[in-house]
Amino acid sequence: MEISGRIKFIGQQQQITATFSKRELVVTTEEQYPQHILVEFTQDKCPLLDAYQVGEPVRVSINLRGREWVNPQGETKYFNSIQGWRIEKNQPAGFEEPQYNNQPNTNFAAPAFNNQGPAINIEPASFNSFDADDSDDLPF
Repeated sequence: MEISGRIKFIGQQQQITATFSKRELVVTTEEQYPQHILVEFTQDKCPLLDAYQVGEPVRVSINLRGREWVNPQGETKYFNSIQGWRIEKNQPAGFEEPQYNNQPNTNFAAPAFNNQGPAINIEPASFNSFDADDSDDLPF
């Protein structure tokens, strides 16, 4: 699964236990009703966030995780988490990175024009031939 949007927050790496660490990322989706999605990067995936800054458009590959927990009163509770495992810059559709190697950009196609279609002659309207008494089928 993937989430696309702009980075709203990048947290510092947290050492949860002696052998487990995590880092949080919040991605704001760019849709009619933007969502602020918290994604956790754990263990060896934490450093992946070092190359990113708040405001950058990204695409994050995620796994949706769920777990069950029984509290001391015997009630069963369920929890979900979103775990990130890859992140990459996400350019808007139609955006092309500039080329800096002094080579011309030839990644475009010139518009095609076809002048072989049938000729259509349209006579301009004459205001002198207007007759207010002419009936038509228009409702107004």
